[in-house]
Amino acid sequence: MHSHTELPLAHVRVIEFSHMVMGPAAGMILADLGAEVIKVEPPGGDKTRRLKGSGAGYFPMYNRNKKSICIDLKNALGRELAGELLAGADVLIENFRPGAMDRMGFGWSDLHAANPRLIYCSLKGFLSGPYERRAALDEVTQMMGGLAYMTGLPDRPMRVGASVVDVTGGLFGVVGILAALERRQRTGAGERITGSLFETTAFLVGQHMAQEAVTGEAPLPMSVRRSAWAIYDVFESREGEKIFVGVVSDTQWRRFCKEFDLKDLQADVSLAKNNERVRRRDRILPVVSALFRSLGREELLMRLDRAGVPFAQVNTPSDLFDDPHLCAKGGLVGVTLRDGPRAGTRTETPALPIDWTDARFGLRHDIPAAGEHGRDVLAAAGYPPERIDELERAGLVQFPTP
Repeated sequence: MHSHTELPLAHVRVIEFSHMVMGPAAGMILADLGAEVIKVEPPGGDKTRRLKGSGAGYFPMYNRNKKSICIDLKNALGRELAGELLAGADVLIENFRPGAMDRMGFGWSDLHAANPRLIYCSLKGFLSGPYERRAALDEVTQMMGGLAYMTGLPDRPMRVGASVVDVTGGLFGVVGILAALERRQRTGAGERITGSLFETTAFLVGQHMAQEAVTGEAPLPMSVRRSAWAIYDVFESREGEKIFVGVVSDTQWRRFCKEFDLKDLQADVSLAKNNERVRRRDRILPVVSALFRSLGREELLMRLDRAGVPFAQVNTPSDLFDDPHLCAKGGLVGVTLRDGPRAGTRTETPALPIDWTDARFGLRHDIPAAGEHGRDVLAAAGYPPERIDELERAGLVQFPTP
């Protein structure tokens, strides 16, 4: 991993007012890239810390490399304190309900007047338009935007099995922030950026909208799709383990047939071109399926690799902890759980999927305890120790118990 001074955003200061996934994901990406990200939490800490079930992984996944300060924003003096932190910030990230930041005095107009260089990033359910004040969730916009339809069965829409819209929406927020930082280099002025869940979902399914324009037919869900390739399916090995295989070019088809000694299929000139093979899938797939069921998993994987075709064993998220590729060169980042019944446990989460020259972006700060860096943040802002103690006694800030 690069040293902090070498990281690309080492001189960028971010104040993050966010919870759940989209805002924290944006903040984490900036933090991994080297920015100083100060997460403002309410007294007691972000409620996301205490989610259970499928939300239990949100906080540990999206809050590494950040500093935490707990401030009572319901109190005027607490808001004044947060405003002083914002006065020296480069970037603000927030994903509260529309109007919430304005009511606290932290709307774009007020903060831009006080700090014209501030880049103000709001991450919402919708961009400007008829829906802009509606509440939204990742799952809501997957349903509205056609992604759940494309993922599920024709009569049973199903959300994707990860918070893909939240994370991608946060990523688009980062794209906007980086563009604004670049423009500020030339103009000296900050920008207001808004990202959203719904428009992110529409962008993700844009390929299917374009597909309809090209074919003249409405796209079918992936569960019953018309494949563009003859071999693009999940098969079983002799042990019954599931393996996905895709043969997506004529060159791959020839290599595939040669590796698996499929002489009859290779000799058939009617199967030489992809579109002809698609029309004859009913002939090809039974042959390939029977062949794969006759081979052990390890031999099958070895020969698919040797053939140079895309393939994958069907893993679970649990399998990734021990994935040899992720474990080889910084693909997983070790962190410490801070909340819940397993607080103090060491675990690993995926690193940013970026190689930076010859290294990966790793861990500088572990997942913060609620308010862990409050004293340091306030001291850096010029508050003397006795004033920090007064703020704590007044309940305006909260620090973890030693």
